[in-house]
Amino acid sequence: MKIKLSSVMVDDQDKALKFYTEVLGFVKKTDIPLGKFKWLTVVSPEGPDDIELLLEPNENPASKTYQKALHEQGIPLTAFAVDDIQKEYERMKKLGVAFRSEPTKMGMVTIVVFDDTCGNLIQLYQV
Repeated sequence: MKIKLSSVMVDDQDKALKFYTEVLGFVKKTDIPLGKFKWLTVVSPEGPDDIELLLEPNENPASKTYQKALHEQGIPLTAFAVDDIQKEYERMKKLGVAFRSEPTKMGMVTIVVFDDTCGNLIQLYQV
């Protein structure tokens, strides 16, 4: 069994694609129109291209409530690993990304949380 696809609920797929590619540095892999929405995935240029992140439209009232509650409580929806968290923090900050704090060391891991502009808090971490 392998993880091949994970989803991030987003309030606007086009805005999410722009943020996840132009700011985070992911690469668009799949863009299939499905009526009002798309099957829209991105991949990491540093990882296997068969592990995709689906930028899924958040049209379900239950998922909107869940997403809003996580955001209001400051809980990240997901986390992405980085090799140099300070470098990524500085790079992204210059691009206008809103962080909740500066990178913080917690034991053997350093973390920082940012707003993805699409309704989610995302955590970066470095081991």
